[in-house]
Amino acid sequence: MKMTLRHAFVLVVCAFAVFPILFVLSAAINPMGTLASTELLPTGASLNNFANLLTSDTYPFGRWFFNSVFIALASSFASLLLSMFAAYAFSRMRFAGRRVGMMALLLIQMFPQFLAIVTIFMIFTEVTELYPAFGFNTAWGLLLLYLGGALGVNTWLMKGFLDTVPKELDEAATVDGATHAQIFWRVIMPLVTPILAVTALLAFIGTMSEFLMANVFLRDPESKTLAVGMYGMIAGDHRNANFGMFAAATLITAVPTVGVFLWLQKYIVSGLTAGAVKG
Repeated sequence: MKMTLRHAFVLVVCAFAVFPILFVLSAAINPMGTLASTELLPTGASLNNFANLLTSDTYPFGRWFFNSVFIALASSFASLLLSMFAAYAFSRMRFAGRRVGMMALLLIQMFPQFLAIVTIFMIFTEVTELYPAFGFNTAWGLLLLYLGGALGVNTWLMKGFLDTVPKELDEAATVDGATHAQIFWRVIMPLVTPILAVTALLAFIGTMSEFLMANVFLRDPESKTLAVGMYGMIAGDHRNANFGMFAAATLITAVPTVGVFLWLQKYIVSGLTAGAVKG
């Protein structure tokens, strides 16, 4: 009886998880391409929504896709590198202001970044006038904004993982004549592969799906990311007419995230199973 209930529960959970995917897939291949005509089981199948999406002059989906992937990859890599440097310093070194700095990072994360939107908007208004390449409607400006919001969380996450790595490894490497840079790159980095992979994956997913800040700073159609651009496809009176293209865009948008997950999965598994005893 217990086994039957468990199987029934698993089936319900699977059905709950698969239902939205099937609905989006049905909408993407729906020949009519409208919300009103979309059903869970489509009466026909066509790739017209994908063709219309990729060839549309009104919605430059290809440009949005490139902007999102570029910003997500660059932001993930830069925040990962900077956070790792900061986490290594907080975990392995003792210096004045260390505890205050850690607490400041923690307290700042208690407040959503969007609370500072007015201040950030005023700052970027001046930046746009002085350095247009890093101002509004630019990928580099949004990238700087994302870096400032991700460093605190990533630093604390990696610092906690670094604390679990035995310091005897650092001491042994020091006795062998290794410098701090050599210890960081050749001893510590191979051992913290799991947290690096997890942090990179979370940063990539968060950046790809971020909407609020991007919607404020990206107004030019060519500079928008997928989240902002796709919202415009179904905003207002366009919801019914463009729903098929929106569903097709949703499926294409999931490809980079799934690809990054599959790529990082092996690093997570290998890092967890190897450890420091791999010789």
